[in-house]
Amino acid sequence: MEFEDITDIIIGGAYRVYNTMGFGFLESVYEKCMLIELAKAGIEAASQKPVPVYYNDELVGDFRADIVVGDSVIVELKSVSAITKAHEVQLVNYLVATNIQLGLLINFGEQKVEIKRKYKTFDRQD
Repeated sequence: MEFEDITDIIIGGAYRVYNTMGFGFLESVYEKCMLIELAKAGIEAASQKPVPVYYNDELVGDFRADIVVGDSVIVELKSVSAITKAHEVQLVNYLVATNIQLGLLINFGEQKVEIKRKYKTFDRQD
């Protein structure tokens, strides 16, 4: 399956979750809802997957990706009024720390679902 097909399924799932749940839940609730949507679509996804972070070839810590879809897309979920630049930078840093090329930042916001697509290579960033 190509990136566009996978991201279409993820984004469609996010809209279904938002239409059902609305705004105001913790990110963990939206995460579980997204996992249900992805499973229904037959998409392999891991929740809270630990990803090691290295500095000069030394392990300095790790982060937990909200959702990793088939080792090809990182999905970072938010439940805030609006996405900030810091949220976008966080996702790009996750991509840089992994071999994953594509990330989706999905915010289940007050008024709507906001989605930002980010790429590991800087020339393709939105």
